[in-house]
Amino acid sequence: MRRAAPLQLRSEVVWNPEKCGGCQLCVKDCPAGALELIVIDKAAKKFVMKYDVDRCIYCAQCEKSCRFGCLELVSDKWELAALNRGMYTVYYGKDENIKSALAAAAAATSGIPTES
Repeated sequence: MRRAAPLQLRSEVVWNPEKCGGCQLCVKDCPAGALELIVIDKAAKKFVMKYDVDRCIYCAQCEKSCRFGCLELVSDKWELAALNRGMYTVYYGKDENIKSALAAAAAATSGIPTES
């Protein structure tokens, strides 16, 4: 029988885009550089959070720094082993915003201009 994880366990970061104001204090204060906030439209509060799980040291500094309460280290996502590195990059946000951010990143690396 599997035991439940302790409530004090700090595991994977979860981001709520509805609460985020785009101040980027979480990104600035992360000692491991595990977070990146991709700003699509700050006035419309359209953001995508890129979270590198394999860089995170689970210190909870991002959660403490967040003025809007949109970041949380949850205790129920503690099984973080994966078979490839791609599983360690997590994008949080609305699907259309994630697709837009990934398309812009791909275009920037290939040199092809994106449609606006």
